[in-house]
Amino acid sequence: MHKKEQYALLCAQAEALVQNSPALVCSLSNLAALLYRRMEDVNWAGFYLARGEELVLGPFGGLPACMRIPFAKGVCGAAATRRETVVVPDVHAFPGHIACDCASRSEIVLPLVRDGRLLGVLDIDSPLPARFDGQDAEGLAPIAQLAAQLNGWDTFQPG
Repeated sequence: MHKKEQYALLCAQAEALVQNSPALVCSLSNLAALLYRRMEDVNWAGFYLARGEELVLGPFGGLPACMRIPFAKGVCGAAATRRETVVVPDVHAFPGHIACDCASRSEIVLPLVRDGRLLGVLDIDSPLPARFDGQDAEGLAPIAQLAAQLNGWDTFQPG
């Protein structure tokens, strides 16, 4: 199965998971679990949620992670600040990379933006160098958009 087909299936599964979800944390948890379990060569998948000028750890799958990331640091901070997807083929070559899992070699981070407001980021790591590319960014964009459109963001306050 090609990436485009894999992402179409993943998006359909994501939509089905959150369709009748009662709460934001439930939906984000299920999305993180889906990405972590269904994507190949991934060792971490989850969300960091915006609070002030930092990102706070949200639902994820993988090893324990950094609990707070300032917007000025790491790949997640870069995606949050720029409000654009950041694909890093070699995290060791990325200035200011934060190593939560020393096995991670590449990373993709997509911002969650709704009505011009940054809500957080979707972060996915891989132990393989250059695991992510433009096709991954394109395929994951609808899932990031789905997460940003979930109910509950207006009243939710992370950590």
